[in-house]
Amino acid sequence: MEVLIRPIAFGDVGPASLVVQGGSLTPEVEDESNVDSYWSAVEETRRRRGDVLVAEMNGEVVGVCQVLVFQHFQHTGGWCCELESVHVRSDQRGLGVGSRLLAAAEALARREGCYRVQLTSRNVRLDAHRFYEANGFEPTSQGFKKWL
Repeated sequence: MEVLIRPIAFGDVGPASLVVQGGSLTPEVEDESNVDSYWSAVEETRRRRGDVLVAEMNGEVVGVCQVLVFQHFQHTGGWCCELESVHVRSDQRGLGVGSRLLAAAEALARREGCYRVQLTSRNVRLDAHRFYEANGFEPTSQGFKKWL
């Protein structure tokens, strides 16, 4: 099957938010009917040189990845890329969709002059950790979060 990776369009927001909801450890905080709020996040991400990418198969959104680009106060003010909301619909995992999303995100980061791509993955997501390592990511840091 052919996988198309492309920037998200407004009409993709509902299906993409359902992909996120399906892969989230806190699905109750997602609301696919609140399209304007999700689209606002897309516009802000684009204003900052990043994008939200979707994976499409047979006309359906089956994956999503938010690519954030920011200038680091480190590495002599170098540009860095953070991946967020990396999700593939559960019935499409293992087909190369996630690897294609990561490759497209990395290509965007390189175009924007980023010296590093980074992401965090919850400790309980051992399958995801194996997937990221298989795609060249190294577990170099321990992440911490504080919910507000």
